[in-house]
Amino acid sequence: MDDENKLSRKTVLRAALAAGVAAPVALIGGPALARTTVASGQAPELTPACDDGDDPTPPQTEGPYFKPNSPQRTSLVTSGTPGTRLTVSGYVFGLGCLPIARALLDFWQADVNGAYDNVGYTFRGHQFTNDQGAFSLSTIVPGLYPGRTRHIHVKVQAPGRPVLTTQLYFPNEPRNNTDSIFDPRLLMTVREAPPGREAAFDFVLNVPQTSTSRPTSTTRTTTPTSTSTSTPPGGTTWAAGTGYSAGTRVTFSGRGYVCLQGHTAQPGWEPPSTPALWRAE
Repeated sequence: MDDENKLSRKTVLRAALAAGVAAPVALIGGPALARTTVASGQAPELTPACDDGDDPTPPQTEGPYFKPNSPQRTSLVTSGTPGTRLTVSGYVFGLGCLPIARALLDFWQADVNGAYDNVGYTFRGHQFTNDQGAFSLSTIVPGLYPGRTRHIHVKVQAPGRPVLTTQLYFPNEPRNNTDSIFDPRLLMTVREAPPGREAAFDFVLNVPQTSTSRPTSTTRTTTPTSTSTSTPPGGTTWAAGTGYSAGTRVTFSGRGYVCLQGHTAQPGWEPPSTPALWRAE
């Protein structure tokens, strides 16, 4: 990777590496990711809002298919879900090109046939960015339906800030040229990753940031001595499949954590990996 595409030590690339998140390589189609503009010194453009144009009432800019109270999850598919697998990943930034931790992202989309589930919550789910401002969604490439190009809906909200309602688009789609709602600034970068595809998009929210806004490292600067005999804080050992309520204490890998919001634990949601759900003691 050349210097033009690198991020400085104080930006998200270091955070991505620390979190074990690989930066996209050879992604094609779509505007430059916000993370690639940081090194050039350019201020990132805000992610534009998007209106379906067929809203039941003017204030409902999310369109007719949004449903509140979606389940919290990072995957919208199961092993038997039909459709081309798609992983969408990226970051949420503020105006200072700094990542926003614990930002809410609420996704919803059509199935492979272009239909929305208006009864249940198929292809609907919300999640939170991690301490590095990163997110990842496992889903499928949505199907087409009359009047629209291929797209994924999303609401994004930094803690305590207004909600951005927008849509993500796919490059090289024939209907991009005829969809009156389509906005090229909302194109994802997409690459083939057999048996599916990988996409990336960075959201930039209207959130003022200064140098003091930078997320602090969660790495401890002190190491317990080998003679310590204290019992790690926390109650029972964290386990996938267990329902936890806010305030519950658990132990994971010898360290105590406090639950921040009620949820049912899933593989990949271990306390060190989900600061939106657990706070280390």
